[in-house]
Amino acid sequence: MLLRPVRKKLKLLIGKKMRTEDFNYDLPESFIANDPVVPRDSSKLMLVDTSLTKVFHHQFSDIKNYLRPGDVLVLNRSRVIPARIVFDLDGNEREIFLLRKISSDVYQVLVRPGRVFKIGFTFVLGDNVNCSVEKVLEDGTRHIKFLSDNLEADLEDLGEVPLPPYIKGSKASFDQYQTVYAQEKGSVAAPTAGLHFTKSLLDDFTSKGVQVEEVLLHVGRGTFLPVSSEDISDHLMHSEFYTMSSEVADRLNAAVSEGRRIIAVGTTSVRVLESVYDSNEGFVAGSGETDIFIYPGNYKWKVVNGLVTNFHLPKSSLIMLVASFLESKGVENSVERILEMYELAKSEDYRFYSFGDAMFIF
Repeated sequence: MLLRPVRKKLKLLIGKKMRTEDFNYDLPESFIANDPVVPRDSSKLMLVDTSLTKVFHHQFSDIKNYLRPGDVLVLNRSRVIPARIVFDLDGNEREIFLLRKISSDVYQVLVRPGRVFKIGFTFVLGDNVNCSVEKVLEDGTRHIKFLSDNLEADLEDLGEVPLPPYIKGSKASFDQYQTVYAQEKGSVAAPTAGLHFTKSLLDDFTSKGVQVEEVLLHVGRGTFLPVSSEDISDHLMHSEFYTMSSEVADRLNAAVSEGRRIIAVGTTSVRVLESVYDSNEGFVAGSGETDIFIYPGNYKWKVVNGLVTNFHLPKSSLIMLVASFLESKGVENSVERILEMYELAKSEDYRFYSFGDAMFIF
């Protein structure tokens, strides 16, 4: 497949409204991956070389042949928590979905059914986790206080793997919905581009002289939800907690000053890198919340040179981000091009979404 010729100068579509429907496409359920491949790096890889304006097909492990000594590969080390808690209350099934930790004993959560979880409602999970609804937010989520002697361990025992609703009948273990480099707990969905990496593949990178760095972004449920507004600019982007250490910032700044490529593994790593980079100061270490929303025509990319990503849901902010990245690489009509690539992926029997195959765009 040939891409449109690379432009000599990037022109953003300032003033042109982008419609959410522009990012819609049809995907039969047969293309949705319900289980991961084994080993992880045996998944398919669509290689998008924007300098050659060509697309190639590989196995994911072949990505090492397209990374250069000195490249910096940036991973998101966040670890998924067992966020879905289904329990019986007076003979009826109820559900709590942990979204984010507010304090040591308070979480923002989704609940089902909402009419039960009113302010002041108290109940017990398991044998010893006492719960009370502290607040009802405008979006329908709740703040619930959980009290026990060992809260984190108790919630992990009570929780289930928070697989996305489009994954049906999966036999995947919790570990398979976790990257091999996951560390800090806090995500309610996996940073799925990282699921393709094995420890041996990462070792191959470092042996080749590829620099591997880690940042942290706790993935929220909103990451994978479709954009509902007709006009993309009306969409209210979710915020997510991130961290970049001073040591990582220093090494990334050195790489940029030396002209080496910064390659983000996943859109979550992109959100950190593009959020903390300042055109005057470079990467600025710190922690905070980012609600950065990247889509074609509205965003000038600062620092990411390459992107490893999965195939995303129609009308999601993720497919919009990938189209914007193509635009930043000089690809004409990036929205049309990304949809053409998705159609090509279907014709080549690629697997889509969380447990699906990957793209490497550079």
